[in-house]
Amino acid sequence: MIVCVCNNVSDRKIRQAAEEGMTTLADLRKHLDVGTCCGKCHSCAKQVLRECQETVSILPFSLQAMAA
Repeated sequence: MIVCVCNNVSDRKIRQAAEEGMTTLADLRKHLDVGTCCGKCHSCAKQVLRECQETVSILPFSLQAMAA
């Protein structure tokens, strides 16, 4: 889905950026130009980033449980 219409940034691009180590909205703004025009995508971009971070933080616990 397109998160930032002004700069054509999708949730997929935000997820890839998070996988590459971007952790803040400022990182996304700097590298993907998210939220640099009208700003209406701010909350959605932040939510996608937060979901990625939650997935990453849960993943090690899941792997530990599988190893046990």
